Amino acid sequence: MWSHRQSRLRPLACGVEELRQRRREREAALRKARREQHLVSKRLLREDAQEEAGSSNSAVVLGEAEVKQFLSLAQRGTDENEREKALVSLRRGLQHPETQQTFIRLEGSMRTLVGLLTSNRALLQLEAARCLHELSHSEISAVAEACLPATSYLLTYLSGHSSEFIELCLYTLGNLIVESEAVRRQLLPQGIILAFATCIQSPHMAVLEALGYALSQLLQAKEAPEKIIGSASAGSSVLDSTLPQHMLQLMQPGPKLNPGVAVEFAWCLHYIICSQVNNALLITHGALSTLELLLLDLAGAVQRMEDEGLELLICPVLRCLSNLLAEELLEAVEYQMQPKDERVVVALFILFQFFLQKQPSLLPEGLWLLNNLTANSPTFCTSLLSLDLIEPLLKLLPLSNVVSVLAAQAFLQQSGLQALEKHQETQLQDRVHALRQTALHR
Repeated sequence: MWSHRQSRLRPLACGVEELRQRRREREAALRKARREQHLVSKRLLREDAQEEAGSSNSAVVLGEAEVKQFLSLAQRGTDENEREKALVSLRRGLQHPETQQTFIRLEGSMRTLVGLLTSNRALLQLEAARCLHELSHSEISAVAEACLPATSYLLTYLSGHSSEFIELCLYTLGNLIVESEAVRRQLLPQGIILAFATCIQSPHMAVLEALGYALSQLLQAKEAPEKIIGSASAGSSVLDSTLPQHMLQLMQPGPKLNPGVAVEFAWCLHYIICSQVNNALLITHGALSTLELLLLDLAGAVQRMEDEGLELLICPVLRCLSNLLAEELLEAVEYQMQPKDERVVVALFILFQFFLQKQPSLLPEGLWLLNNLTANSPTFCTSLLSLDLIEPLLKLLPLSNVVSVLAAQAFLQQSGLQALEKHQETQLQDRVHALRQTALHR
């Protein structure tokens, strides 16, 4: 989508089309790599620091006899404490791939675990869910398929009252959704999107962050544009639900903004925008204004030196804005919906300095946004000159890759000069002349 604007630019000089082709190929390879990395990424919740650190004392490989023994004790133990301890031991064993394979090969093991998950004992339910969570994190694809009988119950429990249990179910579902098309086929008609639309109204930040993760996993499915983001049956898709409006609300800057939640839903928004199913709907919901305000807020955080972990949110926000601005439909929407606040340009240059110091890999993302902001926009082109931002922009070019150079050249040769030459002010005309000379000599 980022190449959309650039595809309308005139040829700049000999060899530029070759550069563009290389850039397209590189961008496609990067997106493919990022997509594959996201598709295999999973998250793991563990209840104590020792287990999180993977202590050898807390996890041992279990043989078939031991798995049978722990399942039997969990099912028929003399008291609840003994049954719970058996499930804890099983869960720790399931941290090992060898035990996971033993478990799914054992006849009736998943049926027993699902029985414990659906029991009326809260502690046993929680431990059974933790066992399923360990299985969901497995790198063995057959394990996710084996968990299929449990997914409907996990979905049902999203409407429960325990935020801890809901969070665990969401992360488990997220891990399984991304791994197995069979899981997605089962959960979609059972109402997973409507369940997510209910969860997003939770007051618990941990639940919202887990929901953002699970939703982002669902949105990355290869069938997402047709069957998840948009759908032939009204009311069953993400865009037909209240999810987009709530996502944008959770990304609104202010004292209530939770960075972890905002990051998850910014990525969700990115995947929806990239699908190009109905970006006009997102724009009418106020996606552009929300993203602009969030970008301004991020730049303010950089100025206040409150930038720890900021790059996690900056990246998806830049991509969302860049891709929305590359839409042809943007030229047709009402003027008040289009970006026109020159503070966005200033915020970008504040972020450029942050990228130079701490995250140079994000420079191309920012430069593509700058390019799409200035394309066919005299307001933003004028801002670059009137705010003395051309010199800082040119200083970025030696540090940038082919993508960044093309973005700058696109501005210099197309809408930037065409729009700014209309100005009669002597000072601006001098800068336009200097800008043209720069373009000719690159």
